[in-house]
Amino acid sequence: MPQRTSGATGHLPTPSRATRWRHAVSDFFAELGRSSPARLLLIVFTAMIGVFTALLSLPISAADGQRTPFVDALFTAVSAICVTGLVTVDTGTHWSTFGLTVIMVAMKVGGLGVLTLASLLGLSVMRSMGLAQRLIAARETRAEQLAEVGGVLRTIVITSTAFEVATFVALTPYMVVTEHGFGESLFLGLFYAISAFNNAGFVPEAAGTAQYLADPFFTVPVGLAVAVGSLGFPVILAVARAWRTPKRWSLHAKLTLATSGILLVAGWAGLLLMEWSNPSTLGGQSVGTKILASAFASIMPRSGGFSTLDIGQMTGESRLFIDLLMFIGGGSGSTGGGIKVTTFALLVLSIWAEIRGNPDVETFGRRIPQETIRQAIGVLVMSSAVVFVATFVLLRITPFTLDQTLFEALSAFGTVGLSTGITPDLSSPAKYVIIVCMYVGRLGPMTLGAALALRQRSRMVRLPLERPVVG
Repeated sequence: MPQRTSGATGHLPTPSRATRWRHAVSDFFAELGRSSPARLLLIVFTAMIGVFTALLSLPISAADGQRTPFVDALFTAVSAICVTGLVTVDTGTHWSTFGLTVIMVAMKVGGLGVLTLASLLGLSVMRSMGLAQRLIAARETRAEQLAEVGGVLRTIVITSTAFEVATFVALTPYMVVTEHGFGESLFLGLFYAISAFNNAGFVPEAAGTAQYLADPFFTVPVGLAVAVGSLGFPVILAVARAWRTPKRWSLHAKLTLATSGILLVAGWAGLLLMEWSNPSTLGGQSVGTKILASAFASIMPRSGGFSTLDIGQMTGESRLFIDLLMFIGGGSGSTGGGIKVTTFALLVLSIWAEIRGNPDVETFGRRIPQETIRQAIGVLVMSSAVVFVATFVLLRITPFTLDQTLFEALSAFGTVGLSTGITPDLSSPAKYVIIVCMYVGRLGPMTLGAALALRQRSRMVRLPLERPVVG
């Protein structure tokens, strides 16, 4: 009589210990993602920082074959994962080809991680809110339920990679023409493409980007990649899906594009005027070079971090103006940092509505919910507090001036990467301050916005209304 198989008896094979462990980890992260997406984001980013710090600490990562000090390896890993670009060691000379490859992968993972995790956070927040907000999320992502997020994330990967490939194709032939070797040109083109679109600002050449001051074949593709990357995937997707009919773009896309355009033109004109006669920057250049260099400099504070001008030699007014642009940063859901363009726009619109005596904040034929304005104010206050504390601590533990420390703190918080030149001279405690500032700057406003949205609740009893004196 034939024996019954395990399937015939109704018993399934006992899963192995490794399988049970994988299932347990998967269930843990799934539950954590449902209950606290912000906490999941912190865990993932911290884990990535640990991995890349270990890789950069290996002797093979350094050009001289020596182990890089832990604080410098950690600083570089955080700067790459948070797509900032501030460095304590010269990127072009200190790191080997292996080390530069690790940094390049970290920039790609960091930028892509921000985009995908931001999308997951956004969808998680929308699902916890009302029907109107869920419909808005479905319209912008073309995902009617959270289960479809995989398709959205695949689109993000494809789109970001396509822009990086386009930048690579534009830069590599130019690198070959400018007497770089073919292999070196391929590497430099890929490195700059990833660094530019992800707004990381790392430069793999010892000569830096100052050599490209008057060179449109470098500054134009890099500037365009930075500008597009700083807009954010929701905007890119909205424009790509309805590029012939701007009226169908989402309010977020319209607000981001309009505000970004205004900031770009204002920064271009402001820096051009303030640096026009400065002999240390634009004073001795031709009119065409002045226009090109000031346009490039106007894009970079959005979180790009590349610089063809010496920031330390700029006028005090220019640096203060760049401070403001760095604090505003890029678009929501982008590789840029700062308080975000839409946050700044909503604050300006709310002030304008108050001046006009309008009870509602309105733009592009739409009314902005009051809870959204409160979230914008919360992000502004918390971000200002982080920058203030970081600047205060740097002033206490370093010999540098308020102008220099404020610029450094804003550049770190805005994940920009521009510097007046003091970063390599920071003490170890000061480096840790900047590390924390980069970490909080990359994750703080986004997680704060999600937390504020998730904490909304209705109350059965409301206290009596009384208006205090304001102003």
